[in-house]
Amino acid sequence: MRELTYLRPDDAASAVAAVTGDPDARFLAGGTNLVDHLKLGVARPGALVDVSRLGMDRVEEVELPDGGTGLRVGASVRNSDLAARPEVRRRFPAVARALLSGASGQIRNQATTAGNLLQRTRCVYFQDVSTPCNKREPGTGCSAIGGYGRYNAILGASPDCVTVHPSDLAVALAATDATVVVLGPDGERRMPYAELHRLPGDRPQDDTTLRHGELITAVELADSTLARSSGYHKARDRASFAFALVSVAAGLDLAADGTVRDVRIAWGGVAHKPWRAEVAEERLRGGPIDEAAVRAAAEAELEAASTDEQTAYKAAMVRNATVLVLGQLAREITRRNQR
Repeated sequence: MRELTYLRPDDAASAVAAVTGDPDARFLAGGTNLVDHLKLGVARPGALVDVSRLGMDRVEEVELPDGGTGLRVGASVRNSDLAARPEVRRRFPAVARALLSGASGQIRNQATTAGNLLQRTRCVYFQDVSTPCNKREPGTGCSAIGGYGRYNAILGASPDCVTVHPSDLAVALAATDATVVVLGPDGERRMPYAELHRLPGDRPQDDTTLRHGELITAVELADSTLARSSGYHKARDRASFAFALVSVAAGLDLAADGTVRDVRIAWGGVAHKPWRAEVAEERLRGGPIDEAAVRAAAEAELEAASTDEQTAYKAAMVRNATVLVLGQLAREITRRNQR
């Protein structure tokens, strides 16, 4: 049995110092992903720094640096608690729906906001330590290329890694212009949510842009028309408990004449990170929101996709899911405006 040190500091600064000073140390939150990896031998830290009692379990109304308002969600807020809050369901419906579509009720009661965002890929080769995997052991190769590839990425993959990010919440946050608050050895910094995760390139072992020792302390959700008119759809093998084959989060703002004033689209299950469909967004702005327009916009985004026999279904599925979500949002906005 491999021995490790367990620490439970009383404040965030002490937690950051403990991990920063030990290259083999890892933060431990809900543990729904890391503990699995400890059992499988995928993760072999020398120390665990428990961050569950650092007071990061509150949801607060905040005034944002740009003058707007929103919610500050502590990093340790449980997924089930966040999904159940009325202000989240009303002001950020895509976030609530994404949370409720993730995992099982038992896991949502344990999993935390930051832990959900930092969970690692469910690629079968990453979790099988008997196979080569550049993400688990850099330089060993990628068994998913040429292997079982039904869940592989179709956008942004590299010759070193074709895996996808598993989080539902991450996709919703990518479509709602969230901000991540990070505490590191040099103090606090804030980053747009889109800058948190990265594509694999030649460093697939790095899922995010966080430096060792940096701790996510909160996620800030900004109030906006797009966030209030947002939705989430997840396509998966079984409704009870499965990771996304593909997923779509979107926010929509329509002008009085029904044309698209603004739109946000993020795709899950197709890339190493939540994929902002910015090409599709640009195609839709200023035009109609009918099915033909959305299909054409999704097709434009998918021109960058690379598929094979195992993953071709993903392109069709994510295109159809985008039509579904934006169609639902358009109808909801129309009904609301007619009252």
